[in-house]
Amino acid sequence: MFENLSKYEIILASNSPRRKDLLTRLGLDFKVFTLWGIDESYPPELDNESIALHIASNKAAAYQSIITDNKLVITADTIVCTSDKVLGKPHDADEAREMLKQLSGREHTVITAVAVSTKEKVVKEAVSTKVVFAELTAEEIEYYIKNYLPFDKAGGYGIQEWIGLIAVEKIQGSFFNVIGLPVQRLYRILQTF
Repeated sequence: MFENLSKYEIILASNSPRRKDLLTRLGLDFKVFTLWGIDESYPPELDNESIALHIASNKAAAYQSIITDNKLVITADTIVCTSDKVLGKPHDADEAREMLKQLSGREHTVITAVAVSTKEKVVKEAVSTKVVFAELTAEEIEYYIKNYLPFDKAGGYGIQEWIGLIAVEKIQGSFFNVIGLPVQRLYRILQTF
């Protein structure tokens, strides 16, 4: 399915095991290579979709120096947005607890921006998915944090984990986007190379 990419060495610029799994399931032959210290800050005036695109673009720009004629680099960034806040990855259990309390009984939006870069071009797109959580008890939140350690996940949760089974009442949009990679959109982007 990816004959058009045969000239490229595909690089996933992410340590996310979820993104690695999704690309593997898509049937891509790729390597994981990550750089440390990439700036993930953003100007405060950006809207939510622009925030995700800005960070994914910063990640793509950081890899420009390693892109040769035969390399294709995939970068991505996921954010979780409530009506008044952007939630990144929690730094500790207290922050994860606060994030899950904010999501409890409410709708939120998960936005993942992906950037595909070669020496010739960069294609960036963002995908949004709405998720509605049931009310969570303090006990459920504590159980999840203790047993799943969600510190590497935007919004402090992974929809594919226990919390997704008990909390998600409704989802509108791409399930895989909530996991961290809009695979269907990425597939279409890759077809253009």
